[in-house]
Amino acid sequence: MAPRTSSTDTTSDRIIAAATTEFARYGIAGARVERIAKTARTSKERVYAHFRGKEALYRFVAGRELAAMAEAVPMDAADLPGYAGRLHDHAARHPERHRLMMWGQLELPAGEPAADDPFQESLRHKIEQLRKAQDAGHLDPAWEPEDVLVFVSQLALSWVSQASLAPADEERDTFLAGRRAAIVAAVQRLFPAAAGDTAPAAAAS
Repeated sequence: MAPRTSSTDTTSDRIIAAATTEFARYGIAGARVERIAKTARTSKERVYAHFRGKEALYRFVAGRELAAMAEAVPMDAADLPGYAGRLHDHAARHPERHRLMMWGQLELPAGEPAADDPFQESLRHKIEQLRKAQDAGHLDPAWEPEDVLVFVSQLALSWVSQASLAPADEERDTFLAGRRAAIVAAVQRLFPAAAGDTAPAAAAS
């Protein structure tokens, strides 16, 4: 996730690109505004002029990554096995983005989130999608939508968090394809795709 800059980049663009790389690599506590400023070819003072502080900067870049992931992998509540496979594919292709998001769960202080927090907005939107799928008969209403969302997400991302177990040679792709198929099969057993919705268990999207 190296920062991409050009002659038309603004200072804010460079700060965001540098901060994205810094937070993915070091987390929130380990990130240094001095390094972000140096990579962005600006000063600490300019970083703080654009963002109130390191936590605010992290929340901004993590929110952008969340929006990008939601656009790249929209949830299909009527085909949760297919969604889980696509979510696995996206995280496997972009492990640094997955790390960036995980740092927030580990390090951000607990408490009442802001009303416009992008993570909460995303959760509310997905939960509403799941409720509508239940109302339409595409998803078993015995499940709480919040449980469905957590279980599917954790299964989809389970192997991305165990990257050290994957072989590093030419067998890696075959290994990951097998893990993807297992994820899709597990979600299919818990939350079968609605009749007429088909998603190949092992094919990457």
